[in-house]
Amino acid sequence: QVSVSPSTWQSLQIFYQWVLENGDKRTGGWLLVYSPLPVGGIFLCYLIIVWLGPKLMAYREPVNIKALLIIYNFSMVCLSAYMFYEFTASSWLANYSLVCQPVDYSETPLAMRMARVCWWFYFSKVIELTDTMFFILRKKNNQLTFLHVYHHGTMIFNWWAGVKYVAGGQSFFIGLINSFVHVVMYMYYGLAALGPQMHKYLWWKRYLTSLQLLQFFIVTIHTAVNFYADCDFPDSMNMVVLSYAFSLIALFSNFYYQSYISKKTKMA
Repeated sequence: QVSVSPSTWQSLQIFYQWVLENGDKRTGGWLLVYSPLPVGGIFLCYLIIVWLGPKLMAYREPVNIKALLIIYNFSMVCLSAYMFYEFTASSWLANYSLVCQPVDYSETPLAMRMARVCWWFYFSKVIELTDTMFFILRKKNNQLTFLHVYHHGTMIFNWWAGVKYVAGGQSFFIGLINSFVHVVMYMYYGLAALGPQMHKYLWWKRYLTSLQLLQFFIVTIHTAVNFYADCDFPDSMNMVVLSYAFSLIALFSNFYYQSYISKKTKMA
């Protein structure tokens, strides 16, 4: 009897079935969670808009969306504050450990509360793709950097995987710290959207970038500690988080240097 090795297509189908069936049963039925295809479709549309948008706007005037920007940014402040509170309260009440925290896959109220805020955090990353649309409409093409597109485009996949497989546990800390940073960040953008009269109060942009960098260093340390602790949390997830954090440290450090140090040197 000759054994026939499965074709590449069959292997992909088997892998896809594994991806679908091995997730967290609690979150599988939630919006954009069961399959990676919908979020993959959103990502493709995002890349097409990033590529096509500036071309369509090239001969058009920037769109005045001041009121929309104010509403959007302050709404994101509220959503980020809500998520920060939920991550903090859920982890505190469940006595989460910072060194080793496995995922609680039970359907107890606290475990479900943590899973729900993880989903909201994931969904907020989908909403945040709107940041890019606003840049395009306002013809702020200098803001469409590799850092911006990479960060926005990849966060949706990272957190799809987070909610699909590890909704809670160790990953809570990333959501908690990032929600806090986004309260500050969207507050900055909200105030900036109010108009030029606010600019004299926005001297702290440099410190916002420092805060963003600090969060990646803290996440790296937190994940590395968990990686070396003998902990019932997937090492594969920790490896993804570490690699991603390193890439963001490199990109944000470069942005910080170009924006604040290099400029100062040129001006001197």
